[in-house]
Amino acid sequence: MVIMSKVKQPRLTKRTLCEQAALFAEEESSHWEPSIYGRTDGKAVGTYIEQKFTAWLSENFRVTVGNSASGIDLPELNVDIKVTSLKQPQSSCPYRSARQKVYGLGYNLLIFVYEKEDNARRKKSQITMSHIIFVEAEQTGDYQTTRGLRELITKDANHDDILAYLTERNLPLDEVGANLLAEEILLSVPPQGFLTISNALQWRLQYGRVIEVAGTQAGVFRCDS
Repeated sequence: MVIMSKVKQPRLTKRTLCEQAALFAEEESSHWEPSIYGRTDGKAVGTYIEQKFTAWLSENFRVTVGNSASGIDLPELNVDIKVTSLKQPQSSCPYRSARQKVYGLGYNLLIFVYEKEDNARRKKSQITMSHIIFVEAEQTGDYQTTRGLRELITKDANHDDILAYLTERNLPLDEVGANLLAEEILLSVPPQGFLTISNALQWRLQYGRVIEVAGTQAGVFRCDS
């Protein structure tokens, strides 16, 4: 973990993070970058934006920037930065447990949704941010899974009902794990999530609904408004 700080720099908060993301996006939209010209893989663009934004933050705030070992980009704020194309707004994240689909990933998300334009004459690319969205950790569960569970609980579902629903949703759980999760759900109603999370060796996160509801639902708000 790399700590970048100066004594006189203020500490970063979630509010200032959102403000800085909007300022960064505004400045970046006027910049033409040669290193990503012609690149069609989202990983290259994502790495470019994430590194440039965290460098921007470290110049102005006392901030700890995470590494692959820490798992998320801004561990002090429990925030992971996601960069995705507007054409297909999705990304992957490490799988920890099936419980994440019900109770969320366990950390907040700052999502940059971009459009990329290549200029053949200049051999450079311009990145325009279509959306900058912050999702609270509590709202990072799977939309359909959490919606169905919340509806079942309002209809006085019992343990068997919850267990059957988890089975229908094909959550990656063995019998013991499914029973334990069903018990937890009956004791603690999961909050409504707004991601679409597909089962895989890594979770596949899709952000279409987050883009749609940002600013209208608690815990999902726009930084660029």
